[in-house]
Amino acid sequence: MGSTVLEGRNTAAAEGDVTVFTVGMRINNFRALRSWWPVFTAMPRMLKELSQDKESGLLGYQMLLGLPRVIYVVQYWESPEKLLAYASDQDGQHRPAWAAFNRRLRAGRGKVGFWHETYVVPAGGHESVYLNMPEFGLGKATGVVPVGRRGERAAERLSR
Repeated sequence: MGSTVLEGRNTAAAEGDVTVFTVGMRINNFRALRSWWPVFTAMPRMLKELSQDKESGLLGYQMLLGLPRVIYVVQYWESPEKLLAYASDQDGQHRPAWAAFNRRLRAGRGKVGFWHETYVVPAGGHESVYLNMPEFGLGKATGVVPVGRRGERAAERLSR
């Protein structure tokens, strides 16, 4: 995340629909390094691959730490179709990582947990405000504009 604080009130410059994909893991047994370490290291490789391919549809992402044991990524995509295309791409990093994870999951007997959630948010169904923050979240993925350009209140920004 950039460290330059953007003073004042800003909102994400996102126009139109946005697909939000959250994916993460929970380390259920820290000593079972073989179960969770490959999962942990696969995500940065996939994010690098996606970030280098401007046609992938990935707008941006944030890696976050949750409660102890939880690591997750919030990804912002142009469309669900592009997200699903990456997930099923036989030549990309995702398919082999997913196959290897499934083998480890069966062998690991609950030593690592995994989840993902996908939200397709229509235009007018998302709004944001960032107060004296570096670019973050959807604003980091799409850039930010002063709040006044989209409406001073959340209700105004949602009705666009």
